[in-house]
Amino acid sequence: MSRSAHPAGPRHGDVMPEGHFSAPPADLNALDPKVWSQTVTRATAKAGETGEARDGVVTVGGIDVLTLAEQFGTPAYILDEQDFRARCRAWRDAFGTGADVYYAGKAFLSRAIVRWLHEEGLNVDVCSGGELTVALSAGMPAARIALHGNNKSTSELEYAVKSGVGHVVVDSFDELVRLSWIAQQHGVRQRILIRVTVGVEAHTHEFIATAHEDQKFGLSLSGGLAAEAVRRALTLDGLELAGIHSHIGSQIFDTAGFEVAARRVIGLLTEIKAEHGIELPEIDLGGGLGIAYTSDDDPREPAEIAASLRDIVRRECEAAGLTPPRISVEPGRAIVGPTAFTLYEVGTVKPLDGLRTYVSVDGGMSDNIRTALYDAEYSVALVSRRSDAEPMLSRVVGKHCESGDIIVRDAFLPADLAPGDLLAVPATGAYCRSMASNYNHALKPPVVAVSEGEARVILRRETEEDLLRLDIG
Repeated sequence: MSRSAHPAGPRHGDVMPEGHFSAPPADLNALDPKVWSQTVTRATAKAGETGEARDGVVTVGGIDVLTLAEQFGTPAYILDEQDFRARCRAWRDAFGTGADVYYAGKAFLSRAIVRWLHEEGLNVDVCSGGELTVALSAGMPAARIALHGNNKSTSELEYAVKSGVGHVVVDSFDELVRLSWIAQQHGVRQRILIRVTVGVEAHTHEFIATAHEDQKFGLSLSGGLAAEAVRRALTLDGLELAGIHSHIGSQIFDTAGFEVAARRVIGLLTEIKAEHGIELPEIDLGGGLGIAYTSDDDPREPAEIAASLRDIVRRECEAAGLTPPRISVEPGRAIVGPTAFTLYEVGTVKPLDGLRTYVSVDGGMSDNIRTALYDAEYSVALVSRRSDAEPMLSRVVGKHCESGDIIVRDAFLPADLAPGDLLAVPATGAYCRSMASNYNHALKPPVVAVSEGEARVILRRETEEDLLRLDIG
């Protein structure tokens, strides 16, 4: 790969412009294991070996990125299957047989993912008819599927009931009536949870906080809507009220919000027992646990989360004289997010004197909209070789016709970066492929699963024929 000389942007010794960055790392070749999946390493050729060309090349699942780029092209999402399965087991083991772990399919879903979830003992929640189709087609038992959504269509509800999904998470009075009618038409009793908003302001971006009052999800605890939904659910035929559902947001590191939410949900269960003389057997505390996108992030381990939630539920139930309900949680990003990185090829390197260097790659906001949408922060590394060049303040951008087409807003990359180099952005397993678009008629990248020296496509790259197939002229 060519590394032609070019004027560089500001180095770490210069006066830095304002931005989302800290001091440059001591070693640009280092890969923080907190950010990268567990099988990612940077190869080091041993003395006397002839494979010097591979020295410094990053590998994942036993395959180096040069091989992956040559075989599958760029951009591409590279998913570490071993890491994914290990995270599934960590969540399953942390909560044990007395609780349920539902993988949040909205983070990223494919039939291969569903098969891995099934094999590792996890359930799955879906929030559309399309996600339900993927889950069922891959062999996930319907009883281990929950359907979410604030505005499920009649056809989606009927699909869920006919399929026999284990739970429908009800989000409104309208849906209660609609679902009751559908269940009666099919002669079944549909098991439901009622989604409530608990008024917890999670420390997250405004657009992904979901438990404060002024938003579209759930029924308010403080306003009495949740209690009224319970009254109606208990009187409607075709419905079996199993419990209460709460979700406070996404990318949350502080478990205090979950503790407050659990306490308020248990408070509702106490009110239900006092008014109706019943104890609901289930609560779902949602997901939203954060992952490390940069070295500054400090995510919690599943065992710590499980212990904290079990303890607060037990204590609150003991105080209220309730039998502790069965707990469910819904990690999505926390499982799949760290397991993948996006592999790009550098196309242009454009230094702006006194500011930073713009590094353009062959993807962009069509394969990762989160930076533009949420001002999300990511890490990035040169992965096709080792470099001992000085750090260069960089902004990694895409090829789309938008000034906001930014992947990594501010990062330090080697000053000898050049067209043809490969960059990788870690922690892109969640909400990148699932939110990908065809803006500028870009083709969605493939998802390539790697494990123990083998790589296979689990979602193929789109082609121009795919785009034209939808355009009927």
